[in-house]
Amino acid sequence: MRPLRNTHPILLSLAILAGIFLQSAAAKAQQTSEIIVAGGCFWCVESDFEGVRGVKEAISGYTGGTTSNPTYKQVVSGRTGHYEAVRILYNSHQIDLPRLYDLFFRSVDPTDGGGQFCDRGQSYATAIFVSNPAQKAAAEAAKAKAQSELGQRIVTPILEASTFYEAEDYHQDYYKGTKRVLTRFGPVKQSEAYKRYREGCGRDARIEQLWGSDAPFLSH
Repeated sequence: MRPLRNTHPILLSLAILAGIFLQSAAAKAQQTSEIIVAGGCFWCVESDFEGVRGVKEAISGYTGGTTSNPTYKQVVSGRTGHYEAVRILYNSHQIDLPRLYDLFFRSVDPTDGGGQFCDRGQSYATAIFVSNPAQKAAAEAAKAKAQSELGQRIVTPILEASTFYEAEDYHQDYYKGTKRVLTRFGPVKQSEAYKRYREGCGRDARIEQLWGSDAPFLSH
């Protein structure tokens, strides 16, 4: 039997390629960071931020309360202490914390502590949930900047992050859903129901009133 030749260079090359692959995968993983914010209806926050360059995904859910694995009906009843919130996954090499928090403040009415627009109650109030000192510092700086520019008191709290529960599947990407749902306008696609809800709730009208040309998502 003839002995195999040049085995070591081949194995060495394979080992180098494997090392490069693992380093690339690790670097890619490190680029993905997250923030959690509450800005009223999570359909709207999800829609806004999934259009931002550098944001990989926005996930609707619930956080800040005391009930484990809450349902939508439980949360909006106001008895769980949870907020409708959104977990935003982003590439930290493309967009940073200050920019994300600036966009957030200018996409909501941070002067309203009783809910957002037509949605009333604590579950629809605004909040930022932070999980480390860097997030807390960036959120506080963005809040101070927004208050200075707006010239009004901002009541959005900056809270310690707690367990985030993903909302039911039908809430995810609702703004672009194709399933037909029954509304007061009759049966329409989810995407159309979302547009009519957002307009009817007065979200963009109020944000434009507050922020004018600084409002980043009025075209949605």
